[in-house]
Amino acid sequence: MNRSAVDVAIIGGGISGLTAAYELQLRGVSAHVFEADSRLGGVIRTDRFDGWVIDGGPDALLVQKPAAVALCRELGLADRLISTQQPRTAYVLREGSLVPLAQGSFLGFPVSVAALAMGSLFSWGGKIRMAAEIAIPRGDGQDESIASFVQRRFGSEAVDYLAEPLLAGIHAGDVDALSVAALFPRLVEAERQSGSVLRAIRALRVTPSTQGAFVSLPGGVAELVETLAATLPSGAVTLSARVTGLSSANGYTVETERESVNARGVIMCAPAYVTAELLRPIDPSLARLCEGVPYASTATVAFGYRRSQIAHPLNGTGFVVPRIEGSPLLAATWVTSKWPGRAPADCALVRGFLGGGRDPHRLDAPDDELIQTAREALTEILGIDGEPLITRLYRFPRQSPQYTVGHLDRVAAIEKRIAALPGLFVAGSGFRAIGIPDCIADARATAGHAAEFVRAT
Repeated sequence: MNRSAVDVAIIGGGISGLTAAYELQLRGVSAHVFEADSRLGGVIRTDRFDGWVIDGGPDALLVQKPAAVALCRELGLADRLISTQQPRTAYVLREGSLVPLAQGSFLGFPVSVAALAMGSLFSWGGKIRMAAEIAIPRGDGQDESIASFVQRRFGSEAVDYLAEPLLAGIHAGDVDALSVAALFPRLVEAERQSGSVLRAIRALRVTPSTQGAFVSLPGGVAELVETLAATLPSGAVTLSARVTGLSSANGYTVETERESVNARGVIMCAPAYVTAELLRPIDPSLARLCEGVPYASTATVAFGYRRSQIAHPLNGTGFVVPRIEGSPLLAATWVTSKWPGRAPADCALVRGFLGGGRDPHRLDAPDDELIQTAREALTEILGIDGEPLITRLYRFPRQSPQYTVGHLDRVAAIEKRIAALPGLFVAGSGFRAIGIPDCIADARATAGHAAEFVRAT
């Protein structure tokens, strides 16, 4: 077995692990990344072939959270960032029809009275109840589910057609279980400060950016992963290297089937349940806290068609599907309407999403069944005729952490126990960060703490 030493060992080669290694390198601290898979990027995956560019997982970087865009600029990718194409309309499936979200909305909630009145997503009773939000008293400040918060402030129709498909849907979760404080702290803070979410949003005078809320790269989001990995020294990453053991005598020793690495510090960038297994011999109580973070499984199915095969105009970015509609889809993206250059001329690329916290057993089905399920649902909604030109299925088992009610308390307890283990750090989506920008920001901050520890020892 090969034996070596490094300042910081990083377990997990997704965007968090790669960013942490990059930041450590900038600070003059050596790092080694161990990735169990045969490729880097985690849920970020892009396939490119025959003129098709398909993101299997996330396909965008949120501009409002600047860490990802800032990293792209550092890496020389600023000139390659592309904005979503016009129109940027998103839709909600209601009673079998696609209904647009109100223009100028914030997290789907119509900001102005005019937008609320003119929108067609809600009944008049639902509109009146949403408008009455400004008169609803504050809550008691306790953590609650997204459904509970939105029901209390905006009514049941807002839960069914906004909170469930949109707020919970973007996290592939169950609206009755996910924590509003952990995932949407701005809504909670708006209620606390102003007594009304709508009043607080209107006071901010939120106006949509002319460049849109999201950006991507011509070669898909994996361009960021590939560029980031290319900045690391040769030999700083080991693929197909599942960590089989972690011990904490005289620093830390990371064991794989092929090598043993001694490190002064360790950053855990793996899913929380993987972190739990590795930390169990070191701190069983910490391991139990980590394994308490639930995860959902999702699948993305991409289909390429000739544009003439699809009757729907695809004039927007895609749609979300409320649970109440009874469709197997969580959502769908019209990729070629959203981003330029993702398909050959006169072709269209669409993606359907399955599984998640509200449909936990969907991924028990075999590949062909998942593909057929997504295809039939998209065909009915979009009016598709004939066979797809290409099909790609991407499975992400236990890859979507669920920030359920109480998550912030759990993370606080995890951080308290980690503080008693010098040189051990956690980062990534299972703990403090959801989405690429947050993972990048969290990884850079964590790497900074690890660098300070190394210098002090």
